[in-house]
Amino acid sequence: MATVTFRDETATGKPLHEFALPDLPESISARELVRLRVREEVARFNAEPSARFNGLVRPVDAEVELNGYRTGGVRRRVDWERQADIAERAFRRNGFVLLVGERQIDDLSETIDLTADPVVSFIKLVPLVGG
Repeated sequence: MATVTFRDETATGKPLHEFALPDLPESISARELVRLRVREEVARFNAEPSARFNGLVRPVDAEVELNGYRTGGVRRRVDWERQADIAERAFRRNGFVLLVGERQIDDLSETIDLTADPVVSFIKLVPLVGG
């Protein structure tokens, strides 16, 4: 089993936000990795809703603010599957770059060895709006 660090970075490589997930499979597709990341961040938000959401995809009606999204204090649950679907579409439209270690992932079907590269970086290129 692998422990993976998910990191959001600026286009210049400056880390913005990160969290680690233990006990992941040693090998996983890029699609599963993106969906896993979105599911985890939404689960954390839904467990303790706040006025701020740090995530790959912006929930509907949330306003962009520095390094995150303001939900306006509305206590509503975010649907992780909808967010994950939006994240997949955004990846295909080049809405964000996915780096595993120093290697850019170009295809969601690509298999990733998490024991060799336990740091996964996401670099947003355009604002992502979701549900």
